[in-house]
Order: sequence, then structure tokens, then C-alpha cells
Amino acid sequence: MMHRFLITTLSLVAIVVAAVPTRSVASPPNVLFIAVDDLNDWIGCMDGHPQSKTPNIDRLAASGVLFTNAHCPAPACNPSRTAIMTGISPHVSGLYDNGQKMRELLPDAELLPKYFSRHGYWSAGSGKLLHYFIDQQSWDQYFPPKETEDPFPRTLYPDKRPVSLPVGGPWQYRETDWGPLDVSDQEFGGDYLVSQWIGEQLGKQHDQPFFLACGIYRPHEPWFVPKKYFDRFPLDSIELPPGYRADDLDDLPPAGKKRGPNRYFEHILKHDQWKQAVQGYLASISFADEMVGRVIDALSRGPNRDNTIVVLWSDHGWHLGEKQHWQKYTAWRACTRVPLIVRVPPGTPGLPAGTKANTICDAPVNLLSLYPTLAQLSGLPPKESNDAPSLVPLLENAQTEWPHVSITHLNRPGNYGLSGRRWRLVQYDNGDHELYDTDADRYEWTNLAKDPQHASRIDGMRALAPTEFASFVAPSDAALPKLAWHPATDSTVPASKPDGNRFDVIFTNRRDQPVKVFWIDRDGKRKSFGTLESGWRKPQQSRPGAVWLITDKDENPLGYFVVGDRTAHAVIDAQ
Repeated sequence: MMHRFLITTLSLVAIVVAAVPTRSVASPPNVLFIAVDDLNDWIGCMDGHPQSKTPNIDRLAASGVLFTNAHCPAPACNPSRTAIMTGISPHVSGLYDNGQKMRELLPDAELLPKYFSRHGYWSAGSGKLLHYFIDQQSWDQYFPPKETEDPFPRTLYPDKRPVSLPVGGPWQYRETDWGPLDVSDQEFGGDYLVSQWIGEQLGKQHDQPFFLACGIYRPHEPWFVPKKYFDRFPLDSIELPPGYRADDLDDLPPAGKKRGPNRYFEHILKHDQWKQAVQGYLASISFADEMVGRVIDALSRGPNRDNTIVVLWSDHGWHLGEKQHWQKYTAWRACTRVPLIVRVPPGTPGLPAGTKANTICDAPVNLLSLYPTLAQLSGLPPKESNDAPSLVPLLENAQTEWPHVSITHLNRPGNYGLSGRRWRLVQYDNGDHELYDTDADRYEWTNLAKDPQHASRIDGMRALAPTEFASFVAPSDAALPKLAWHPATDSTVPASKPDGNRFDVIFTNRRDQPVKVFWIDRDGKRKSFGTLESGWRKPQQSRPGAVWLITDKDENPLGYFVVGDRTAHAVIDAQ
């Protein structure tokens, strides 16, 4: 398939490349590290959706190396970003899930910006680069200020929400919502402010080489962006995801069928919001592309244009109905495959010739390789803890032999997607598995795992996967979100409305007296779950929408908790 950017930008890139002067190899390069959140292959240069509009990302791809078979370390923000920034694979660190905390599992890990800072660089960043925190110890400077540990500048959202998708129950992530905002980019803020701050740094002459990281939050939910981006995709012309097929789950094993359908897609269909959601995603991608363009243009105008490595990546893909699924958290290609673009100027220590414009590489690579790649390109010593090979050989020659596969670790040990140049294996910890030929079956519609002629292929691919997996370590109580405490009398305790999968809620009694714990059923009646002594901690299986009443030892109501959509800490504080 011809990639759209090749023809349209070839002559432009040739002019730009010809104008780039050669530098001394001894000069350390700068690094511009651009992360785009939740971006799948719906960009022009990857032909993911016929209506995508991403001229700036396409322009960047045309000026360097586009990896068309790049995959994330994990299909969720926290484990993927942790792996990228530490160079440590999830199956080594044990960090598989969004609910875990990086510094609880990896207290001493040296993040990529700190590594560069320790080797003479000024390391700075803005926006979302880790999972909703900054890790201030790893940066020299940050916007917003690193001491806040809040990576998000002011962002305008509607006063009343949800706007487009009604809440279907306590299981629902409330950010699954979208709509146009009648504001300018400046008024919207968010990624605009991130791109502005990054652009200002790129426009300066620095005393040190810099590692500058730019975290663009869109197209992460919610898909609210200025109206002009929605206007680019008229609703009546919206095309549904090309990878969708109604019967796509029929040939999956039980573990695959369990991963496929989720309530979000069913809920979106129920409210006739599928096209609106696709429009919101496309609009959010277009907005993100505009912000990337602002950053790239700032680099091009400034004094650092000829000695800056540029890397653009996304932490994982995104389902919009493929496999009857919405969001992320799967090992299918729709979720594991991500954009990865690398542009290296001539004179870079680890690649003196730089990269060639309009290069496409289809080798199976992983974002886990970014740490060792950037270290090698910059002439820094290799870091022993890195778990993936450097991509420099492929940057030098996209057709060079590449004996590696790319592995994406799903949320518990032993679950993964393994990507080769042509074949993909999805393996589940119960032994179920799927096999796809992505040359013939781009969207993984046909599971070949039961075909006897592929048995040896499956065995060979399994042999390339890890044989040992670090155990999953649950987050500490202190790291869990805290459920709200509602003071109560007998007449104010609501009935439970349980709806969703089971998970643990941790009850902790900090009173100096024992308390009693009751689940309130759907009819508002109490069901005893025993006594919680003073100072005791007890995990209890629960569901979204469940109500838990806490009483004194004489069963007089003290207060209650309403369970949300995830594991949380229910603390009975001293009164």
C-alpha cells in the first residue's frame, strides 16, 4: 500500500535535507521527545483511517524514519510509559497495570531525562509523560512546575458533563465523552499551552545540550477540542472504523472473547453515538497534530534545528469498536501498534550520516528500545538495565537483519502479544492463544491458531517470548484512590446498585473502637460482613455501585461508602 506522505512531500523534504549543514560529530545532539497519548494508526502516513487529517505528523514522518511495525510495551498508559521512561520491561519490573505505582515498584530506577541530565544535558518537559504525575526528581525544569506533580496546565472543559454520552452506570469512566467547544486554541489551553512552552524552549540558544520532552494529551479522552477541528469532519460523512467486523469474535478462544466486548461499545451503540465518537476521536487527533506542528515549526525557526534528534511516539493504540471493544487493554494490533517516527540530523555521534528522509521500516520494534537508542545516538554509555535493543542499526539501514520480535505485555503476567515482521501471536496465561498473518489480514479478522499447519510456527514464536514473568504486585493502600465517606443515619443510606466486574476494596478502621461492616443490598437491607477491629485492614470483593455501611458495635450507623469503578481504599477515620 502506498503511504500518503511519500508522494506529496518528497520534493519538499529533498529541499529541506539539502539545506541542512553538516555538523561536527563531536557536538552532542539535542533530543526533542514528543509523546502523543492514546494515538492508534489513524494518521495519514499509516493509512489507519481514510478521513484522518495529520499533515504535520506526516511531514515529520517524511523527513525521517517511519516505523510501521512499532508496538507499545503494554496496552495501558502507566505500564507503557514506565517501561519507555525506564527502559525496563513490564515482565521484569512487575508493573503491568494502571493501578500500580511506578516508584513503589521501581524506587531507584533512573528515568530517561535523569540519565541525560547526569550526562551533561538540561532535561525539561511539559505535559503528560508519565501516568498523571511528573516525578520531579527526574527533571531540571517542567511546565507546569515540577513541584506540583501535576503535568496538566489549565484546560477548558464544559461546565456540565456528560455532554454526549449518558452515564450508563458506576462502571463507566466519566471521561468517555466528546463534543466541540466554541473557543480558540488559546482559550482551550491544555496542549496549546504545552506546545507554547516547548516552542519557547526550542527558540532559545542553550548553554547545554537539551533533552526536551513534550507530552500531548489529546487524543486521550475526553474528546473535547475547539469546534474548528470537529468542522473538518462533518458528521454526515463520517466513516466507521475500517477494522470493524460484526462477527470478529466468532473464531476467538474463551480468553479472547472475554477480552473483546465491553460495555462502552454496547453503551455507545445503544445511544447511537458511534459516528459522533469517531468524529470526536478524529477531531482530537487533528488538534493533536496541530500542536505537534507548532512544536516542529518552532524547532525549524530556532537555533537548534540542525542539531536536534526528533522522536514522536504514542503510548498505545485504541479500539473504536474493533473486536467489539472500546478503549485499550488488549493485545490485539489495534491496541499494540503505534506511530513511531525518528529523525536524526547528520553529525550525530551514534549515527554520523543521520537518517534518510522518506524511509519506511517494517521491522518489529518496541518503544522499550527508545532509551538505548537515544543513549547510543547521543554518544552516551549504554545502560545495563535496558531490556531492549537499540534501533540504531535500523535507523542506519531500514532493511538490515533484525532478529528481534516485539512483545506487548497485557495486564497480568503471562499475557502478551508477540509481533514479528509478518505474524502475530496473542498468548493468554490460561493457555489460549491466537495467530494472525498481518500481511494478508491487517485487521486480525481470521484467527489461524487452530490450523494444524501453523502449530510449529506457534511453538517457534512462543520460544521467542520470556519464560519468566515478574509477579504482579498490588499497589499499597496509600497509593489507592480514597472512597468518599458519607455520614449516615438509618434513613439516609441508599440501596446498592451493583453493576460491573468484581474487584477488591480495602477497608481500614482507624477508630479506637471496633466497627461493623454491612453490605446494603438492592432492597436497602443490611447484610453483615463482620466486625473490623480497631487498626485492622481487610480487603473485600465488591462491585461498582455497591454501598457499604459502617456502624458502631451496637449497629448504630456511622457512615457509608459508595464503590466506584476501580479498586479503592475505604478509610474509617477516627471521629
